[in-house]
Amino acid sequence: MTPSSWSDLLGCLELTPLGDGVHQGRSQQLEYRRLFGGQLLAQFACAAGLAVPGKSLKSLHTQFLREGHTGEAVRYETDVPQQGRTFATVRLTARQEHGIVAVATASLHVWEEDQPERQTVEPVPPLPGPERTVDFDLLPWQSRAATDLDTQKAEPPGYELWTRIPAVRRTLASALLAYATELTLIGTALRPLESVTQADAGQLFASAVTSHTLWFHRPFDTGDWLLLRQHSPLAGHGRSFGRGDVFSEQGALLATYTQEALLRFA
Repeated sequence: MTPSSWSDLLGCLELTPLGDGVHQGRSQQLEYRRLFGGQLLAQFACAAGLAVPGKSLKSLHTQFLREGHTGEAVRYETDVPQQGRTFATVRLTARQEHGIVAVATASLHVWEEDQPERQTVEPVPPLPGPERTVDFDLLPWQSRAATDLDTQKAEPPGYELWTRIPAVRRTLASALLAYATELTLIGTALRPLESVTQADAGQLFASAVTSHTLWFHRPFDTGDWLLLRQHSPLAGHGRSFGRGDVFSEQGALLATYTQEALLRFA
């Protein structure tokens, strides 16, 4: 992680008000072929929170409609069709000069309801050692993985990524986790294919995320290690599908996410 890339990402989450229900966020300064979808997810999360103060993000369903332009600000338009004592719904539109790039629906909730809790999940494995550090250019913080995402061998379509988002105020935690979940599900879908990795994008295949949904199950703080446990059960007809769960190091299920993507081979 470089201080400049981390500061750049945090700066993108400081949305500027432009009018009633409208905010603008600048884009990351990345050497990337298009606007990174994780940025849109994170900014959608921030815009939803600004639209309904006092409630926390419960779910976010996003559809990516067209390729966004790097280096260009994004305008976020929101409206609130429903708001009650504990729940609220926000509709969001992300727009650049060439048109709408993504739309989303967010559901928000208050966490203070005192109700019984239950979870049924597989145990969380031990955190890999520092020798298993992995470097993803788009994740400006520490990450580790016991297995390789990009492998020339045919491997099962699963991947477990440990990542430690630096400590920030809780209102940004869901936005930064949403950002992190966008990156590696296409790579997970490619693992069963021999001699094909994400590095072959634009040559052996074309790929782009078309929709991404997250559900947040518990409030959480960043600063500790989180496990993103992913699996891609299906790829075909020019698409891939993947899903994942996010756990604390102690095994608490914090969030769940799914993603559909274009995956079209030449």
